Amino acid sequence: MRVVLAGGGTAGHIEPALALADALRRLDPRIGITCLGTERGLETRLVPARGYELELVPAVPLPRSLSPKLLTVPGRLAGAIGSAAGILEKVGADILVGFGGYVATPAYLGARRRGVPIVVHEANPRPGLANRLGARLTDHVFTGHPDAVLPNAEYVGIPLRREISTMDRLSMGDKARSYFGLESDRVTLLVFGGSQGARSVNQAALEAAPYLRAAGVQVLHVVGPKNTVEIEPPPGDPQYVILPYVDRMDLAYAAADLVLSRAGAMTCAELTAVGLPAAFVPLPHGNGEQRLNAEPIVRAGGGLMVDDADLSAAWIVQTLLPILNDPERVVAMSEAASRMGRKDADTTLARKVLEIAHR
Repeated sequence: MRVVLAGGGTAGHIEPALALADALRRLDPRIGITCLGTERGLETRLVPARGYELELVPAVPLPRSLSPKLLTVPGRLAGAIGSAAGILEKVGADILVGFGGYVATPAYLGARRRGVPIVVHEANPRPGLANRLGARLTDHVFTGHPDAVLPNAEYVGIPLRREISTMDRLSMGDKARSYFGLESDRVTLLVFGGSQGARSVNQAALEAAPYLRAAGVQVLHVVGPKNTVEIEPPPGDPQYVILPYVDRMDLAYAAADLVLSRAGAMTCAELTAVGLPAAFVPLPHGNGEQRLNAEPIVRAGGGLMVDDADLSAAWIVQTLLPILNDPERVVAMSEAASRMGRKDADTTLARKVLEIAHR
């Protein structure tokens, strides 16, 4: 059997696709897997690093407003659809699973042209244009958020990497803190802003560093590879460890008692899977989906939320620090977050894909 996975651009599209690929291979090592992407996305790095075949199609972003660029879309899209259809034919695809992003639209239309069964997975509460189109071409639609609205949709959760979904966070705590040069017996705050970082989150946390240190809280702060840090915390104890990027997010989660972060769909899914409470700072622009990602977790007691405009060192000191210093509240929030988690979405979706392909 040959499965083609289409999801590119951001880690939020690529990581669920790769988690599904891993689950499919666990169920049947003989399955052939090809990933579709574009040359402008993170998939050019992430997919080969995970050992999967990558085929590229031209990216066809849609203009957000009426402009002369809109007139070029039909021709470029037709070329991308032809490219995607050609790849599906070349590899002998039995089924296409799309996760959204630039590559998904030509992949869905190419699969429709070739008569290849289509499965759509939408991670966000507000489906993107590609997956809204894909959902009109198939009855096999699955979502990662319980409130996502698409025709024939079934909520399964977001496929996650096994090193995260199967992790025992508490048993790994000492090893994880040692890995980052942190002390094993101190309360630990993990700060990150998604795969690229977030300037407002970085700035507020760094300005709060002296107060966190004075309260005995150590910090693991992942600033992001594209964000500059304007304040360096002075050396001292407790530790304030700054890193541009972390490949082992499983260890970062295991090291932490609480998180300060953005609220991307993958972040929310991973934090609930490992039972880690968070203070969510939704991205202040876009379509508001990050707020929607975090709201069910906050309602369940597994986190709290602050607007980007209201985030400051003072907010961290006045609101977050008292929680960090209240172990019983942290435990209660951890348990609430864990109840929201879906650890087996990868296997669940993989079984459904195989069932559909075998019909």
